[in-house]
Formats: sequence, structure tokens, C-alpha cells
Amino acid sequence: MSSYALPATVTMQQASAALRGVEAALAAGGDLQLDASGVVDLDTSAVALLLQARRLANKRGVGFTLTGAPPKLQALAALYGVESLLGSM
Repeated sequence: MSSYALPATVTMQQASAALRGVEAALAAGGDLQLDASGVVDLDTSAVALLLQARRLANKRGVGFTLTGAPPKLQALAALYGVESLLGSM
């Protein structure tokens, strides 16, 4: 299993750097586990990042797990109707 802790800020400005971190974790091999427990500042880019991470994991044929999603991230995922795509959060 490869793990990646999302940064404290996941907004449009930081999303590309966070995606590179996700890609590096996937390159390490195994299922992808993202830890969002440290995220304190986010916008809709965080939801887009998570969806892309899931697509990349699916493309590689590995599992995807998101843990520690803060309430704001959960609310945004629900608002856009994608909470089921992100797993149990």
C-alpha cells in the first residue's frame, strides 16, 4: 500500500503539487491510501484532486482509500454528488 498525506491547503494554487504527490505515491506501487486529516483550507479543487486520484488508481488497477476527510471536504463532495465515488471518507 502506498500512502500520501494531503497538504494542509488544497486549493487551486496547490492542487497541481498535490497531484504530483499522489502520482509519486502511486508509482511506489500498491493500493493508494490518501490521508486528508491534515487538510484545513480547501476549495472545490480538493474534490477534483480526489476524483483524479481515484481515476489514476483505477487506471493502474489498484485500490483507493480516503481517510480523515474533514467536514468541509465531505460537504463539498456531497454537494457535487460524488461522495460515493470517494469511498467511505
